Amino acid sequence: MSIVVFGIKNCDTVRKALKWLKEHDVDYQFEDLKTVQLAAGTIEHWVNAVGVDILINKRGTTWRKLPDDDKGELTLPRTVHLIQSHPTLLKRPVVVKNGELTVGFNEAEWQERFSA
Repeated sequence: MSIVVFGIKNCDTVRKALKWLKEHDVDYQFEDLKTVQLAAGTIEHWVNAVGVDILINKRGTTWRKLPDDDKGELTLPRTVHLIQSHPTLLKRPVVVKNGELTVGFNEAEWQERFSA
């Protein structure tokens, strides 16, 4: 099983998620969004898999600080550009397990998806 967790170290939700994974003896690789540049193809795949509304955190500080012009219609190219420029726009954590995507931390959902 290959699990990659994308997030930022100082995010409370990411910390809860990583703690949950450790407590349940789930092996994972952590990728810090502040140090890893996401490929355009990866972001496109994520958008196509779950949609912009699930992937982008419109309640977060990063979104609120964006200029209004950047908050217009979120076409695929615009979304890719915004996420590459501001990776903290992503709801966190983003977890990839065997090619499938999970966004955010919900303990019940994680119990089903990630427990042996």
